[in-house]
Amino acid sequence: MKIIIAENSGFCFGVKKAIDSTQKILKENNENTYSLGPLIHNNQVIKLLENKGLQVIENILDANEGRVIIRSHGVPLSVYDTAKDKQLDIIDCTCPFVRKIQSKVQEYSEKNYQIVIIGDPNHPEVIGINGWCYNNAVIINSEEDIEVMSNYDKICIVAQTTFYEDKFNALVNLISHKGNTVEVFNTICNATHLRQKSCEEIARISDAMVVIGGHHSSNTQKLVEISKKLCNNTYHIETVEELPFDELKRFKTIGLTAGASTPSWIIKEVYDKMSNLEDMNELMKAIEDTMVKVQRGDTVKGKVISLNDDEVMVNIGYKSDGIIKRDELSNDPDINPVDILSVGDEIEVYIIKLDDGEGNVILSKKRVDTVKSWDELEQAFNDKAIINAKVIEVVNGGAIALVKGLRGFIPISQIANRFVSDLQAFSGKSFDVKVIDFDKNKKRIVLSRKVVEAEEMENKKNRLWKTIEKDQIVEGQVKRITDFGAFVDIGGVDGLVHISDLSWSHVKHPKEVVKEGDFVKVIVLDTDKQKNRISLGLKQASPHPWENIYEKYNVGDIVDGKVVRLVDFGAFVMLEEGIEGLVHISQISDKHIAKPSDELKVNENVKVKILDVNKEDRKISLSIREASTNVPEETIEYKSDDNITIGDIIKENE
Repeated sequence: MKIIIAENSGFCFGVKKAIDSTQKILKENNENTYSLGPLIHNNQVIKLLENKGLQVIENILDANEGRVIIRSHGVPLSVYDTAKDKQLDIIDCTCPFVRKIQSKVQEYSEKNYQIVIIGDPNHPEVIGINGWCYNNAVIINSEEDIEVMSNYDKICIVAQTTFYEDKFNALVNLISHKGNTVEVFNTICNATHLRQKSCEEIARISDAMVVIGGHHSSNTQKLVEISKKLCNNTYHIETVEELPFDELKRFKTIGLTAGASTPSWIIKEVYDKMSNLEDMNELMKAIEDTMVKVQRGDTVKGKVISLNDDEVMVNIGYKSDGIIKRDELSNDPDINPVDILSVGDEIEVYIIKLDDGEGNVILSKKRVDTVKSWDELEQAFNDKAIINAKVIEVVNGGAIALVKGLRGFIPISQIANRFVSDLQAFSGKSFDVKVIDFDKNKKRIVLSRKVVEAEEMENKKNRLWKTIEKDQIVEGQVKRITDFGAFVDIGGVDGLVHISDLSWSHVKHPKEVVKEGDFVKVIVLDTDKQKNRISLGLKQASPHPWENIYEKYNVGDIVDGKVVRLVDFGAFVMLEEGIEGLVHISQISDKHIAKPSDELKVNENVKVKILDVNKEDRKISLSIREASTNVPEETIEYKSDDNITIGDIIKENE
């Protein structure tokens, strides 16, 4: 008889943590210690814990004082409130993967999503998850459940951690037609996935399958279901006494797997009877021979098997999996494990401790990365290479930045190619730098962003001078405004737009037209590379408003305008930018006025009638009086303004 043991079987991470924590608590003090429901779906383990003093209760109200252990399945939110009211101490052993589902359900329920849980409606884990969305979830366990399900605008789908993955994917496909917006989260525990995959692999090549686990255990039932699909001779047992030894004798190859609630000592008992060994020494030796030999301080390769916001589980080929705590993942305190790692990633880790007291190996990724980073930074310093840095702290005289996971210093004089008064503006920012000082022995790293910016600016200037030419229209940003114009950055070089080239209209100050930070299109009027000067025009980048004057304004039209200047002989009214017309004093009002200011004010909006348009001389004659009356045009007597000279207008402008 050949016995093949599934690579992934027995206690999962969450169950093991709950059992270990409970045993530790009972050892310290077993008085008034309760488990809210059976800690796991295994009668043998439950009896063992009861003998040590654990009391199993089905309702939180049954505990009057003491401590209540929340099992790995988790509980509804209301349980925590009741425990607080009763002044009970909660020992929360909820599996991290279950907690992640609860948080996801709570988050999307508050976003008005209809929560859909794919799983067994009677399973304590599903009941607990439903309690995080006010028990309003739709529970789906089969296609028949979907047929009677209503349609919703927004749906969030999660899964019981022990659900069969192929069935989950099939049900998700059907549920997706029930909503306009559907968010799907495959929350099947990776340990469950690996256990099911291992079960599939040995069931395909075995004559018979033995599945060990509680008869009420959901994840064990899934293993039985998988085994039966691939192997006709499948036996589900809970203890060694249920083993059908006489039937198993006729098979040459037997596969052995166990559910997440099955302790290793039961697996060993079953294996011992099946293999007819007197003790487990030979088995343990065979298992240990397959394990790598590691020591504290070793650097080894491993594969990520699960992760959450606080830690990463890594298989390093040792008898126990390793754990990387968040603070041993990276020097960056803001890094979240799920942002940089995924299940299946192969990584190098440093062994800090072989046993943390609970059988786990404690690992560090940042210590391996640190050694590599020093070598990479030394190379970057020698090559004068550009690398990326992130500011994590502002200190006196500069900032601390993470570069390849190491802390470097950026002096305030090197953080920008301009004066910086507030370093806090750079906190949390990432940008390119160069290493300008490096000493591995003294652990000194000095960085400069200024050097990189200076090189970038020089490169931009060189590219600009190679391509720029007169009459070219370019886009730029207004960097500085003076009384005589505005300086515009057109790609590494600032060009000047003189105040006279800002607008077709009269401009008293450049701020009337542009402000710092504006993006504008300008035309190149002249260049002088030797003096590094470029003259630009803003108004020239658009057609002169007088070019199509006859298409916009006709004699007799009544249009809106704004009074921009008052002179003795009338008022100048702007019809649009660059186009002004004269309202002679005789055309301002029906009554006699001594001066235009008797009737009008600068910036006043008025309606005017166009009396004449002269494109060649760029003159428009206007009338406010006629725009406000209905006097027939043939009865109107126009007063000539031939007595107004060029000298008069120049004098008024001055």
